[in-house]
Amino acid sequence: MENFNWNKLQNGSDLRGVALPGVPGESVNLTPTVAKTLGQAFSTWLSQTLSKPTTSLSISLGRDSRLSGPQLSEAVTEGIISTGANVLNFGLASTPAMFMSTITEGFNCDGAIMLTASHLPFNRNGLKFFTSSGGLDKADITAILSLAAHNEFNTSALPGTVTAKDFISVYAQQFVAKIRAAVNHPTNYNQPLTGLKIIVDAGNGAGGFYVDKVLQPLGADTTGSQFLEPDGHFPNHIPNPEDKEAMASICAAVTKHQADLGIIFDTDVDRAGAVDSQGREINRNRLIALLSAIVLTEHPHSTIVTDSITSEGLTTFIQDLGGVHHRFKRGYKNVINEAISLNQQGQESWLAIETSGHGAMRENYFLDDGAYLMTKVLIKLAQLKLEGKALEDLISTLQEPIESEEFRLKVNTEDFKTYGNMVIEKLQEFAQNQPDWTIVPNNYEGVRVTCQSPSEQGWFLLRLSLHDPVIPLNIETNVPGGVGKIATRVKKFFESYELLDLSAFEKIKGVINLEDSLDRADELN
Repeated sequence: MENFNWNKLQNGSDLRGVALPGVPGESVNLTPTVAKTLGQAFSTWLSQTLSKPTTSLSISLGRDSRLSGPQLSEAVTEGIISTGANVLNFGLASTPAMFMSTITEGFNCDGAIMLTASHLPFNRNGLKFFTSSGGLDKADITAILSLAAHNEFNTSALPGTVTAKDFISVYAQQFVAKIRAAVNHPTNYNQPLTGLKIIVDAGNGAGGFYVDKVLQPLGADTTGSQFLEPDGHFPNHIPNPEDKEAMASICAAVTKHQADLGIIFDTDVDRAGAVDSQGREINRNRLIALLSAIVLTEHPHSTIVTDSITSEGLTTFIQDLGGVHHRFKRGYKNVINEAISLNQQGQESWLAIETSGHGAMRENYFLDDGAYLMTKVLIKLAQLKLEGKALEDLISTLQEPIESEEFRLKVNTEDFKTYGNMVIEKLQEFAQNQPDWTIVPNNYEGVRVTCQSPSEQGWFLLRLSLHDPVIPLNIETNVPGGVGKIATRVKKFFESYELLDLSAFEKIKGVINLEDSLDRADELN
């Protein structure tokens, strides 16, 4: 493995690579040989971290529905057992289930690995690692890659064992028990979801278990559920709750079957979105608002930690319920770690959630688990039904923006972080000199600006992407045409920076050209 770029596999706090050929310009770098080495490296790292010999380690291994999953799983297993560690092979699993295997009685695995690349295309795959303390951080991944690069592994004369286990059924039963206890139905304790029609869209990923192992045992009618069969080609739509086609599909299914709720998972079930009984999506700000309403009923005055691009309307909604809205940096690990930090400082935070659907709760080890979030929603749905109320009533007062748009501006230089941060700093200086713009204080990422003019009435945020040579610009407004007006002003500022690709603004080119024409007409008059 000489000259192999191990660091290129790192994607923040997990590993991702190209596992299959077939996509032009994407050469395979996550081969079975690489996967075997990563298995050896993780087992060795775990042994060093826990101060236990590898021969006494138990490591669980699961995968999503990707085509490369079985082969890479076999290779990782080979690497782990070569160090003397033992493998519990879960087969098809979810990412949150892998963490739960480290703390569930009867398993208590020393470590866990999930083979997944979330919603990325079929040719990609990756590895996520866990211990009983949670998912590994970026520094841990770097250390594992260092062991791989230097071929520094523990070895054993005798290989470890491999045992197949059906853990996903154990994991699902935890949800069944939780829903029964929380709803405590007065006449039907065992099947508290009887009379409710719930549709699940698993996107041909790993989330199909939620139908037959959770919903049906609880009495729910799951007629109309779709794409439950694992298929690594992802033939129906991208398994991503943020994808417009995917969300349109589940919305249509809910409407067609007159369901009470729709649930959509990403490939490895660490994210989820929902659809209400009217066929309207509960996603992004709406999902955060719904979960905030549930949390603040159980834990009044809790702080809700979100990423940086949540709306002003969400802040008002949370505050009106007696909570505190704490915006932080993008990146689900950033949001989760901030909530953990606030709790350590004495500021109660029971929910950390990104607009992407990554959500984690203090009561659930701050594990980002889409199935757990939907379980909380189902509990509330069943409780409200007993009271003759609807789930959507909880978020009826949420003020949503009339317009919302994201522009991803590419930075055409290798040192994109330095250049991007310079642009952000200069935009902040520019915004400070605009009479109708105000810099939002206590902002943890990029620059956020409130736009007060009657024709704009909104805000924008410019930040640096976590991994890509891009500076995303998010704009929301409460007036029709407001995005175009704000975008026009910001675009004019950007035009003096030659290394920025401004083609993203072409999506509202007609609006911007109209604004330019009006400006010129004003000048002539």
